[in-house]
Amino acid sequence: MSLETGFERVSLPLANPFTISRGTQTAAENVVVRVTDDAGMTGVGGAAPSAHYGETADTVEAVLPDLLDAVERVGDPHALHAVEAELRGVVNGNPAARCAVSVAVHDLAAKRLGVPLYRLWGLDPSDAPKTSFTVGLDETDRVREKAVDAVEAGHSVLKIKLGTDRDRELIDAVRDAAPDARLRVDANEAWTPKEAVAKSAWLADRDVEFVEQPVSADDPEGLRYVYERSELPIAADESCVTAADVPAIADRCDVANLKLMKTGGLLEARRLIAAARAHGLEVMCGCMVESNASIAAAAQLAPLLDYADIDGSLLLAEDPYEGVDLTDGAIRLDEQDLAGTGARPASE
Repeated sequence: MSLETGFERVSLPLANPFTISRGTQTAAENVVVRVTDDAGMTGVGGAAPSAHYGETADTVEAVLPDLLDAVERVGDPHALHAVEAELRGVVNGNPAARCAVSVAVHDLAAKRLGVPLYRLWGLDPSDAPKTSFTVGLDETDRVREKAVDAVEAGHSVLKIKLGTDRDRELIDAVRDAAPDARLRVDANEAWTPKEAVAKSAWLADRDVEFVEQPVSADDPEGLRYVYERSELPIAADESCVTAADVPAIADRCDVANLKLMKTGGLLEARRLIAAARAHGLEVMCGCMVESNASIAAAAQLAPLLDYADIDGSLLLAEDPYEGVDLTDGAIRLDEQDLAGTGARPASE
């Protein structure tokens, strides 16, 4: 068997500027990978690099030729472990670039068998939780409007970005606008440990489910301090990059939050899930601002999760790829007859 590979860079405008404690984003630079077999069947994957983890679209484009050469050397999309071992041999870092290739090869392997990827893994689609919809930082009135819009669109789980001197005001505005929604908050490392403990008290009064990454990933003892004193469960995101990080966070949080763009591929994502379960942690899958070229793959993991936060494609003004239907937060894996990850060009 022979494989042909290629990639293209896509600039994806957001429906609204997206702000977290580290800055504002108005467009997402993704890189889409294609792997095609000798029968003309194509697998698709996407890279959504984050400068926070040392990657940009430029670095992704720089390493992809070597990564795709490795795929062509293996020459078999079903040899998933061999492919990912080759990828790690080419570059040990660059997880978003490796992830795009991993997703494309998984997509192709499942398509060749005519089954959705979750089916190839033996998962039950009815076990998939709903995904949250993220409300980014903004002026208070605008945050309230975004929450109203999300609820009117059918979303019952909202994740609210915090990390300002208006945090209490923002969460009150959202709770007022969405009294029946399940709320989660994400500080993106913005709080001190003592601040996080204090805020957990009034967040608990507002029926928030959990707090994601309250303190810096460079402060593991601060994370432990919060975990031991918080009135809410704690999820670790920036503190949990690959499966190797799970033992170190196991006594510092309740939830391990994986992202495909951090793990570097689907095999490592499943290893992280298994490691988290072995340490008694709950599991969430998050995302960057991403095209369905990669979000569709994250959706395939949903039956393995306690919580999902894979709304990246829902934040886009337009996406050249369609994927699994997430319109109102429900992850409808079994309502579309789609082999592979379900990602396909929007024109199809």
